[in-house]
Amino acid sequence: VQLQASGGGLVQAGGSLRLACEASGTIFANNAMGWFRRRPGSQRELVATITYGTGKVYADSVKGRFVIGRDYTKNTVNLQMDSLTPEDTAVYYCYARQRETDYWGQGTQVTVSS
Repeated sequence: VQLQASGGGLVQAGGSLRLACEASGTIFANNAMGWFRRRPGSQRELVATITYGTGKVYADSVKGRFVIGRDYTKNTVNLQMDSLTPEDTAVYYCYARQRETDYWGQGTQVTVSS
């Protein structure tokens, strides 16, 4: 499975961006898809995941600002990011789990200027 992410870029604080990711193969609905990020000088961290049945999980830092969505028929996941702050500046990685294997996208840069 390969994950192709798109949608990063440069935005001013308070702005919005939408990330999208498509898997090249089937990701079962009861397996997670989602987003992680690596902020400068930090380790990779969870942003949000979505799983059929389990629902959506968000990092506390993005609750109320980010919304994750998934198309189970197209094996895509997206992340709507609103009210962005400079602390959201990071490389964002698409994630999927299938057959007990974790898959990662190549990363897309999100930069929020103050």
